[in-house]
Amino acid sequence: MMKIFFYVIWMIPIMCFHSSMVKLQLSYMIILVLMIYNVNCLEFFGFISYNLGLDIYSYCLICLSFMIGSLMLISMVNCYGIKFFNFMNFLLTISLLVNFSSMNFLYMYISFEFVLVPLMILILGWGYQPERLMSGMYLFFYTVFASLPLLMLILYLDCIYNSLFFDYLVLDSKVFLIHFILVLVFMVKFPMYLLHYWLPKAHVQAPVSGSMILAGLMLKIGGYGLIRVMTIYEHLFIQYSYIWFTFSIVGSFLVALICLVQGDMKCLIAYSSVSHMGMVIMGMMTMKVWGLLGSYMLMLGHGFCSSGLFYMANMLYDRTMSRSFYLNSGLMVYIPSGSLIWFLLCAFNMSCPPSLNFISEFMILISVISFWSYSFFLFMLISFMCACFSYYLYSYSFHGVYHSLYSFSSVTVMEYLCVINHLIPLIFIPIFIKNLF
Repeated sequence: MMKIFFYVIWMIPIMCFHSSMVKLQLSYMIILVLMIYNVNCLEFFGFISYNLGLDIYSYCLICLSFMIGSLMLISMVNCYGIKFFNFMNFLLTISLLVNFSSMNFLYMYISFEFVLVPLMILILGWGYQPERLMSGMYLFFYTVFASLPLLMLILYLDCIYNSLFFDYLVLDSKVFLIHFILVLVFMVKFPMYLLHYWLPKAHVQAPVSGSMILAGLMLKIGGYGLIRVMTIYEHLFIQYSYIWFTFSIVGSFLVALICLVQGDMKCLIAYSSVSHMGMVIMGMMTMKVWGLLGSYMLMLGHGFCSSGLFYMANMLYDRTMSRSFYLNSGLMVYIPSGSLIWFLLCAFNMSCPPSLNFISEFMILISVISFWSYSFFLFMLISFMCACFSYYLYSYSFHGVYHSLYSFSSVTVMEYLCVINHLIPLIFIPIFIKNLF
C-alpha cells in the first residue's frame, strides 16, 4: 500500500511545476494500473502497511478516485491558475486515498475532515457567482457540526478499548445516542433527506471539477464510512435501522418531486443525487447481503453517471452561457453530436439496462422487499419518478425550438474523451465486479 502512497507523494513536483496534460494523465493512469493489478489480494485486507490496507470496498472506491481525478484535469484544462488547481486536485486525491485505505478510525476521521479544505478552495477560487461564499459556508458548517460529536466519541472509544482499529472495535452498547452520533456524520455526507440542503448550494456554485468530485466521490465517503461503522456494531443497526430507512424512502420520493419543478440543470442533477443516495441508504439499512452489494454498486454507478451529467451540463453552459431549461431548448440543432451521449447519460441515470445502475437498483429492490414488503410500491414509485425527471432533463434541453437559425456541431475531441470515459465503466463494471465477488 505504501508504494502507491509514495508514488502519489512524488507526484507533487509534477502537479506544482508542470501544466502538461499528458504528464498528469499519465501519472494518474500509472496509479490506476497499479491498483488494477493488485486485485488478487482482496479477500479480506491486503497490502497492509503503516495502518493502511485494502479490501474490496476500499479498492473500487480508490480506483474511482483516481479515475474521477484524471477526468477533473480534462474538465479544467483551460482554467486560470491551472498549476494551483492541479495541486488542489492532488490534495483531494491523496486525502481520499488515505480515507478509503485507513484501517484506523482516527486516520479515517482526519482524512474525512481534511477533504473539506481543498474542496472549499475549489468552490471559492473557481466558482461562478458571489453566492459561492454562502455555499462554502453551508458546506463547512454542516460538516463541522456533525463531525465534532464524532471526534469526542472516537476519543471515548480509544479510552475504553485502547484501540481504534476496525478489526478490534466491537461495541456492545445499546445507547441510541452513540448510534446517532456515529451515523449522523455519514448521513450528512450522503446526504440524507433533511440533511441535504448544502448539496444543491455547493453544486450550483462549484466549478465543473468541484461538481464532479462532489457527485463522484464526496457522496461516496458517507457510504464507505457507513459500511465501516456497520461492522463495528451490527445489533444497534438491526434495532434502529428502520428510522433511517423511513427517512430515506420518504425523502427520495419528495426529492424526486422537487426535481420535476427545477429550472436549472445543475440543480436538477444535484437533487437527483439526493434521491439516488436515498436508495443507497435504503439498501444498507436492510442489513442484507444483496442490499449492501446493490448499494455499493449504485454508489459506483452514480459516481460515473452523475459526474458525466455535470460535465455535459457545463459543456452546454460554456456555449449558451445559461443553465436554464427555458433558454437551452432545442440543443439537438446546435450540438447534434452530443445528443446521443446526453441521452445515454440520462437513460443510465434512470437505471436502464445494461447499465450498472439497473443491476444495483434491482438488488436493492429485492433486499427492500425482504425488509418491509409494502416498500415495494414506494420503491417502484421512486424509480418511476427518477425516470420522469431524467426524461424531463433530456427532452426539455435537446428537443423543442431553438432560438437561432444556424446549426453546427461544436464538441471537441477532449470533451468527447471525458464523457466517453464516464460511459464505458457503467457498462463494463458489472462484469468486473462479478469476477471480484
